[in-house]
Amino acid sequence: HLEIGSRTLSYLLGLIAIVMAGAAFLTSATPVDIAQWFRDVLGWTFVGLAAALVAMTLFCWVRLLEKPAGGMDQVWFETGIQAANGVATLALTFTLLGISLGIGTLAAQELTPETVQVVIRKMTANFSMAFMTTVVGLPVSALLRGLIVVTDTRNRCRSTPA
Repeated sequence: HLEIGSRTLSYLLGLIAIVMAGAAFLTSATPVDIAQWFRDVLGWTFVGLAAALVAMTLFCWVRLLEKPAGGMDQVWFETGIQAANGVATLALTFTLLGISLGIGTLAAQELTPETVQVVIRKMTANFSMAFMTTVVGLPVSALLRGLIVVTDTRNRCRSTPA
């Protein structure tokens, strides 16, 4: 199982490198600036949980690629789909959390001409996190589900006699 874990980690790190390179190319930002954006906008909690679910999905995908003996395909397929769906659930949960935190920020402080700018800044930071988790999480979830479904379909077609 060490080989499967190694392959999964390689795919995950390669995916991170591709995302960082693409973001650097599109924005002309440094990798440090991109990581800071992830921290400031999405938060390390979301990034860490999403990365764990992506890694779990990739692990299941690697298992599907190996076409395990004993009919375990269905287990890895279902586990991979659930992990990919978990990314969408996580994104929507953080969206609701960000909206709640933004509204809580507005409700917790008195609005005066002197404080309105600070209150609005805090509120919009929470709203930014809320909506960016959805913007990032839902497409990632869809891509992961597609990867699992297409690989499973390929396996089924290969095992069906012509």
